[in-house]
Amino acid sequence: MLRSLTFLLLAGELLAAPVRTAVWPEQFGPFTRGAVSQVALGDRAVWEEYGLATAEQAVYASGARRLTAVAYRFKDPTGAMAAFQWQRPVDATPSKLSQLAVEMPAGALFTFHNYLFRLDGWKPDAADLTPLLEGLTRLDQGPLPALSGYLPTLDLIPNSERYVLGPASLAHFDPRVPPSAAAFHLGTEAQFGRFKGKGGELGLAVFSFPTPNLAKERAAEFSKLPEAMVKRTGPLVAVILAPPDADEAERLLAKVQYQAAITWTERVPTQRDNIGNLILNIFTLIGVLLAFCAAAGLALGGFRVLARRYFKNWSDETAMITLHLEDR
Repeated sequence: MLRSLTFLLLAGELLAAPVRTAVWPEQFGPFTRGAVSQVALGDRAVWEEYGLATAEQAVYASGARRLTAVAYRFKDPTGAMAAFQWQRPVDATPSKLSQLAVEMPAGALFTFHNYLFRLDGWKPDAADLTPLLEGLTRLDQGPLPALSGYLPTLDLIPNSERYVLGPASLAHFDPRVPPSAAAFHLGTEAQFGRFKGKGGELGLAVFSFPTPNLAKERAAEFSKLPEAMVKRTGPLVAVILAPPDADEAERLLAKVQYQAAITWTERVPTQRDNIGNLILNIFTLIGVLLAFCAAAGLALGGFRVLARRYFKNWSDETAMITLHLEDR
């Protein structure tokens, strides 16, 4: 009976204890943390494709004010960027909280390396985020993919970009493109965007492949899709499906230009690598040594001459010893 009572008391204490949080601090700006829970996710296949590792939600309070804070941790910054584009509301406006950040009417959405944060009920300043960001673990500080930079910016509809990492996100954002054409097993990634046009909206997809030859093969497959307009530039393939105006689609495709970035690590020669300078430095060193020896010899000889003249009891300990063998 006593053991059963002890077990019930321990179980009650564990249930009453707050859920341990790995992300959200106890104090966040003017708010104090309350309940912490896991996040219920829809479209789980897309989240998993983006590399979601954990998702944690905390409820904060400051008097009558309430703040709901959600943190998503991904395997790398690419997944966080893809989720940021996906979860960004249509009416969001740019923010300076981080490199990828927007403000919403009553909150904010921003990334920090491989983390994505959503705040509903408060718009923090950059200084307010310090306790949160300094306590993060398992950070991946890798670079963001360069593919997003090839999407034209003129006439781009705000917040319409979507990043594709596999069949699940492709089916979610544009099911007209078959996964077999994209060939994600080759390491394909894609950046989608929608553009304003006189005849209607244009949907542009820029696919990135490991090599230009693979891009050339995939461009032929994309060209087989109904009403597809395709352009290849380097390892990139730009695709517009069923454009309302073919001329506008051609002008949009022309803006997608691949720029190769080559990094060449080359040793820069210095004067020490010049054989002429090496020989000159050798003779200079010889001259300095000869001058030093001459000066040292003159100094020593002068000292002995002066010592013999002015010091009567001075004897040269290094004088030569003569045996006078001729007397024998």
